[in-house]
Amino acid sequence: MDEAQSGAAGDKARSSAGADKAQRVPRTERGRRTQRAILDAAAAEFGEKGFHESSIVSITIRAGVALGSFYTYFESKETLFKALVQDMSERVRDHVAPVLAEQPRSGIAAEGAALEAFLGFARGHKEIYRIIDEAEFVAPESWRAHYLNTAARILERLQAARAKGELGIEPDEVHAWAIMGMNVFLGLRFGVLDGAADLAEVAAKANALLQDGLG
Repeated sequence: MDEAQSGAAGDKARSSAGADKAQRVPRTERGRRTQRAILDAAAAEFGEKGFHESSIVSITIRAGVALGSFYTYFESKETLFKALVQDMSERVRDHVAPVLAEQPRSGIAAEGAALEAFLGFARGHKEIYRIIDEAEFVAPESWRAHYLNTAARILERLQAARAKGELGIEPDEVHAWAIMGMNVFLGLRFGVLDGAADLAEVAAKANALLQDGLG
């Protein structure tokens, strides 16, 4: 069986999203593949059925792993769900970051590129909306961390753009959360509900609003 680092005896009592990493860290490449398979299966299962109708057994069957392997990495269905929320949030970040790094853009243009990348991610991972929405009630600390971290990344980009003289105003949390809110609902409309819309065009129209408001 793959080795994994066990949490302390009081693991289940953790209450902080920062302290609770929601999963045990595999020591081997095989372990990382197994854990990845479980997370991917959980995304599909929770995305289709929701948290309460999904089961550990159905997730392990979908992942093609033994039931015992599940408990090597996750203590419970709740722990898995928390890990999945964190994982999906990080995957969005990791999907957008290379786009901005490969082709650096000015402040407003960077937000348009980030939005287009997110729209593509949402279209390919529609389950993220159901999972994040359900997290408000199943894993509220993870849900809160997802939005706080996302807004913080946007604000950091805006502040960097301001420092370079690329924005006409001093950005703050209001601007970051407004942009995030726009992105979330554009992802719902054109990533999840509409699989045919031109995502570059959607992002360009949204970017024009930002240019008028922040440029």
